[in-house]
Amino acid sequence: MILCANPAAQFLSYQSEIEAAVLAVMRGNRYILGSEVTALESEFASFIGTTFAVGVANGTDAIELALRALDIGPGDEVITVSHTAVATVAAIEACGAVPVLVDVDSTYFTLNPAQLPEVLTSRTKAVLAVHLYGQAADLDAIGHFCNEHDLALIEDASQAHGARWNDRRVGSIGRIGCFSCYPTKNLGAIGDAGLITTSDPALAEKLRMLREYGWRERYVSELPGLNTRLDELQAAILRIKLRHLDADNSKRRQIAEQYAKQLTGLPFGLPAVRDNVEHVYHLYVTKSVRRAELMDHLKSRDIHAGVHYPMPVHLQPAYKGRVRTAKSMVVSEGLAAEVVSLPIYPELPPESADRVIAALKDFH
Repeated sequence: MILCANPAAQFLSYQSEIEAAVLAVMRGNRYILGSEVTALESEFASFIGTTFAVGVANGTDAIELALRALDIGPGDEVITVSHTAVATVAAIEACGAVPVLVDVDSTYFTLNPAQLPEVLTSRTKAVLAVHLYGQAADLDAIGHFCNEHDLALIEDASQAHGARWNDRRVGSIGRIGCFSCYPTKNLGAIGDAGLITTSDPALAEKLRMLREYGWRERYVSELPGLNTRLDELQAAILRIKLRHLDADNSKRRQIAEQYAKQLTGLPFGLPAVRDNVEHVYHLYVTKSVRRAELMDHLKSRDIHAGVHYPMPVHLQPAYKGRVRTAKSMVVSEGLAAEVVSLPIYPELPPESADRVIAALKDFH
């Protein structure tokens, strides 16, 4: 069986290192926000290129805390995309703000900057740019718009750990970067975890307070905060995996190159890569107008592809008719019917990728 993602394979790759790190935590006497979290925060900030990183319980909380740290709340609007994981939008609503959804561009599937002026209002406070599938959004255009209108640029880099934009790591370009460390991510925990990056010391301090009841001094809540702490076990695991992240991302790019070389010319839309970026291929997303047939064909060969995502947020039952959108959402709606994520993860053997390619070539 060839899986779309396989986090268990990564555990096996680093099993001895991970087990030793976990055992050391278990034999210690600090399990929440201890030395492993502090070390991970320092190492991740250095990796991304920011001054600070703050560990939290998951990626959704990372976005919510980023918004709260910027004093974004009820009545404020945050612009983001509809072609994303629901978590992006759920986090905006969790802090009481209003999500305003725009379409993605038809080439790279990231936020379409041309629609930003259309949805801008006096209540707009931030743009939440999603670096989808492992590739940076158009940060030049989005950043220019944010600067022009005094808006905060927040990066949702949950699918792009280690990706670069003009030689800078994503998560270091906006005011705040948000990362999920869900097990299937490029930097994945064995459980839930998240990280927030910033170079603003005041924001970093506020984020630390917000993640633990608004405490600066224990048991004294200066702010109405949350309980979204990162535990020592996950931090220890992430520290191991962070050391290998660039090498693992390189393996993902090799698989992507193998797919691109063999699938070019076939009736599938293949991912395009922006100039001046380094893609980390969290997902390798193709398009097919016969998706259901293709998925069945692959499954018959014991190949399990994915769909990211089958329905844009603005059409989902919980949000349909309840969120404001740009006038045209045609790209997001079209992608939802056609996208297919091929198996890709660092431990995928080349012969397994060859099996996927052969199955695609046999599809009629």
